[in-house]
Amino acid sequence: MTKYARDEFDRVPEASSRQGVHRVASEASRHRLGPILAVGVAALAIGLVAFLFLPKLGFAPAGSPLMAAGSALVSPSASPTTEAPQGTASPVAGATSQPTSAPSASETPAANSSPFADAPAVDKTQAVAVYNGTATSGLAARVSSTVAGDGWTLGPVGNWGGMPQQSSVIYYSGPGQKANAEALGELLNIPSLVDSAEFQLPVVVVLGPGFQ
Repeated sequence: MTKYARDEFDRVPEASSRQGVHRVASEASRHRLGPILAVGVAALAIGLVAFLFLPKLGFAPAGSPLMAAGSALVSPSASPTTEAPQGTASPVAGATSQPTSAPSASETPAANSSPFADAPAVDKTQAVAVYNGTATSGLAARVSSTVAGDGWTLGPVGNWGGMPQQSSVIYYSGPGQKANAEALGELLNIPSLVDSAEFQLPVVVVLGPGFQ
């Protein structure tokens, strides 16, 4: 017991909850935080729904990967073509496939065909000139008889008036006369063949020293 008289500060409140400024401050902050949390939860729910369901309904923002993939899969300018591949026959309604017939005898290549079929043929109507480039008299006339006897057309026959020859040579004018020069070289046993444009004749035979 104190010796002082009881006053208003000695009264104990019947409720056990705290009273004063602390209680008022906590309730005010709680009221301000509630709407903010509610707005955040609503925004999160809306974003989740838009992310999950809008792409399935066909809505996608411009420039998104989904829109880019859709435009790549279906292009307005691309149209299916019905053209048959090159080298294959286009299908025709009612047409039936037939077995390929065996090649006829005329289409079968000859087994004994010569590999030189495309080589230029020998043309014995081309004039052949024969000149004697040796000191042996009458040599050009003798050789020209051999050439004519083989079916060739003779050109000029006489003595050689050009540079001295070291051996016998057959001159021919251009690739078209090479076959004729080769045939004459085999006939006269002259292996030396020269392509020359100096002569105005298709083939010129010049008999040199040592010709037999």
